[in-house]
Amino acid sequence: MGLFDKKFCDICGGKIGALGNRKLDDGNLCKGCAKNLSPFFSDRRRSTVADIKEQLAYREENKAAVAAFNVTRTLGDRTKVLLDEDAGRFIVASSGRWQSENPDVMAYAQVTGCLTDIQEKKKEIKTKDREGKEISYTPPRYEYEYDFYVIIHVNSPWFNEIRFQINRSGARRGSVDYRECERLAAEIKQALTQVRQEVRENIAAANAPKTVQVCPHCSATTMPDASGRCEYCGGAMQV
Repeated sequence: MGLFDKKFCDICGGKIGALGNRKLDDGNLCKGCAKNLSPFFSDRRRSTVADIKEQLAYREENKAAVAAFNVTRTLGDRTKVLLDEDAGRFIVASSGRWQSENPDVMAYAQVTGCLTDIQEKKKEIKTKDREGKEISYTPPRYEYEYDFYVIIHVNSPWFNEIRFQINRSGARRGSVDYRECERLAAEIKQALTQVRQEVRENIAAANAPKTVQVCPHCSATTMPDASGRCEYCGGAMQV
């Protein structure tokens, strides 16, 4: 096939325009279908047509999870981490209209780590000579600004990290904006680290062997059921 031969999307079958092709490992993807993939997905070129179809099926199912998502806590400013603490899930969204953007709904159990990445940017400060031309100082002088990113490591078939910027523009060290970025990053990291630890503790408790106990209500020797209650009188027991 020639370079300018017409191509068709292997997902929807639609014709792909001259600049609209998104190459897959074994086929082609139109930009319309590509828009429906997760925004955190970055391995498209090494993905097969089957991989993309599977992810798009997941993304379609994700819409129901978005519709059921109930925000109980909001973290961040520019990009927000929204928690549904009752369901043990979270999303990362950069728009107030997140319901229409189908953000990936993640379970707390999928979090494997969280860290802050601070990117330094420097710009040379120059002066002018007697002729009005810009020249460097000797030695050169620079002003520094910093961008704050949070990286959430996750266990997902489609991506392994969620990376987003906290601040809208560069913050200078020691400024109010810089301290606020530090606070927001620490808050997000602490919250997600805490929920990850709670999930691990709950899993460990669920897998711990049950022991025979004496019911404080009816004095029967019994083993608590799955809800931690006496099998004879139904009273709550200490598990």
